[in-house]
Amino acid sequence: MPRRKQTKAAKSSVALALGKRLRAEREKTGLSQEEFSELVSLSKNYIGNIERGEYEPSLTVLLQIAKALKRSASDLLAECGY
Repeated sequence: MPRRKQTKAAKSSVALALGKRLRAEREKTGLSQEEFSELVSLSKNYIGNIERGEYEPSLTVLLQIAKALKRSASDLLAECGY
């Protein structure tokens, strides 16, 4: 699964907003990063990088995460202003 890691200075506003939204949604479910990573079959580090806006998830990963959160990817993006 290709990842696009960004430097701190180059983090995109989309990645930052989406990561913040995903973290809020995960925390709302009461799951730790470790528990959530097991649920979506991704590493805890990868989830953390997405939540910090360091990685931009692929569409497949975004859909996988949204499904686990019982949300639609389009709603999550809309809540970020995209």
